[in-house]
Amino acid sequence: MISTVVKYGIDLTRTSNAWNNFTLLGKEAIELKKLGMDTVMNLIYAISPRHTDEYYAQKARDAAACKPYRLCFKDVGGMLTPERTRTLVRLIKQNIGDIPLEFHAHCNNGLAPFNLLEAVKAGVRIVHTAIPPLANGSSQPSIFNVVGNLRALGYQPRVNTAVLPPVQEHFSRIAEREHLPTGAPREYDQAWYGHQVPGGMISNLRHQLKLMGKEEKLPHVLDEITQVRAELGYPIMVTPFAQFVGSQAAINVIVGERYKEATDPVIQYALGQWGTEGADYMDPAVKAKILDRPRAREIAKTEHPEPSLAEVRKQYGGAHLSDEELLLRYYAGPEFVDALKSAPARKNYANMGTPLVRLIEELGRKKLGHVYIRKGDFALTVRRGG
Repeated sequence: MISTVVKYGIDLTRTSNAWNNFTLLGKEAIELKKLGMDTVMNLIYAISPRHTDEYYAQKARDAAACKPYRLCFKDVGGMLTPERTRTLVRLIKQNIGDIPLEFHAHCNNGLAPFNLLEAVKAGVRIVHTAIPPLANGSSQPSIFNVVGNLRALGYQPRVNTAVLPPVQEHFSRIAEREHLPTGAPREYDQAWYGHQVPGGMISNLRHQLKLMGKEEKLPHVLDEITQVRAELGYPIMVTPFAQFVGSQAAINVIVGERYKEATDPVIQYALGQWGTEGADYMDPAVKAKILDRPRAREIAKTEHPEPSLAEVRKQYGGAHLSDEELLLRYYAGPEFVDALKSAPARKNYANMGTPLVRLIEELGRKKLGHVYIRKGDFALTVRRGG
């Protein structure tokens, strides 16, 4: 897979482990480097009694020992505060030597634009932003806001924002035409620091509960998520653990008895199949209840052998399949690739910067003998040759 990707000029990847396990990431980075791929390692932020200053200092040292291309301090849940950003960015930088540090934060709780500035003040020189209307909301801060604020603080960002307004206008027009949501700054929500559910996941929870006619139970599910996360040993609320915790909490609320039913991923989690750290830190009574059922004993006996490349190729189409399509079918799913092949033609959105040229191009595709355009003192006639 990596060799195929590198062949197309992609030589930098970003990698995460939901436990911030840099022993695993370090081995992966070594193998990637042999194939021509550099690695940016993510150090993910979380809040719990386990995620202390000492925890982040040690994880920073673990990451630095892997000698990654860069390290990225990542706040996927948008839960950092300016004070906590100052403390942890300085702490991380003290423990990673000369490895460059990036900062990435989502705007779920409205604080990311402030936190980004604190990261820069603490010495970070690579920060992640987005272009409106794709900025804010649960995305990254707007590049226009960030650049303006940094300049106001006396910094000189090496970004030419003058070329970006047409990009913003283009995507804004598409969003309006296709009735797509656009990002907007969010208000601060203290409740976020309890359940810590990523923004997109709350929307999914609400939708799923609505389908079952139980949308009013969302506040109870969010409260239950706080407790389930604690009982599972405070996993970081990122994929896949956020989904494990959220689904189990919803089942607990809907069934009316905690852990009477348990999802297969939560059973696998309790068995240590998603990392021994989760199983080791779980509440012992909850772990015993989850594993004391026939389904848990069945899952414990199930083996998951890693298929060979030949077996994967045979399963997804055989020897005639290109490496590129094989990778798409294996990682994205055959139905996704088939949907791409049968998808309607790509929409071509008009470039409003040159509307007249665009109009003529579109008319030229039609079987017209001639086109006459007049506006004020301007007149243009175009005739088809031959």
